[in-house]
Amino acid sequence: MNDLMRRDAISRVGITIAIDGPAGSGKSTVSKALASRLGIGYLDTGAMYRALTWYCLDRGIDLTAKEAVAAAANDMPLRLVSDPADPHVWVGEREVTQEIRDPRIALEIKHVSTNLDVRAWMATEQRRRMMEAREEGSGMIAEGRDITTVVCPDADVRILLLADQEARLRRRTLELYGDASEEHMEIVRAQVEGRDRADSAVSEFMVAAPGVQTVDSTGLDIDGVCEAILAYVDADLAFRDGQ
Repeated sequence: MNDLMRRDAISRVGITIAIDGPAGSGKSTVSKALASRLGIGYLDTGAMYRALTWYCLDRGIDLTAKEAVAAAANDMPLRLVSDPADPHVWVGEREVTQEIRDPRIALEIKHVSTNLDVRAWMATEQRRRMMEAREEGSGMIAEGRDITTVVCPDADVRILLLADQEARLRRRTLELYGDASEEHMEIVRAQVEGRDRADSAVSEFMVAAPGVQTVDSTGLDIDGVCEAILAYVDADLAFRDGQ
């Protein structure tokens, strides 16, 4: 099935794609590439947690005060542009697309991402966005830690994307710093390992749940990973569309 055929099928039945995996596994890059090819929206769930972290820090809210952070989620005027070629994040009238990638956010986000009340709010909001896109005759691909199991366990295609640790660290370092120097690698190592440890306490993202397909991105380029996932997309569309 080529991309034109896939888009045609999606226009009839819609699609939701859920991709989970640890930091640096390539989730964001692959999800954007797939969304562009399929003509659907891209939901960066990590950006939502980052935006809330930024929002709380900007307002002087103690990130360890769980009830206050959960209340901030309800108050946060979040706006996401889901165009995979040009995604943007706004909080109120301020664009924070670049600010939420600052290392200070990466160091503090664990307090937000492990807040169970926040996770419940995020799951509801993320699922709403995915289903609305599907019902509109398009679709959405969402990536994160628990999309396949909590946010959208009934997604049409569910993928766990893995990679070996050093490959993950290198990818994330290049994303944040534009190089993979030893100094920057060690900074990112502390961030990634800390985030993985924190999130593993509230979400399982290293072992595929029943019905979730595992794709290992180690040694594959972006096109290779996309083709592996598209095989599952094709199977789903052929089954549901019946054309």
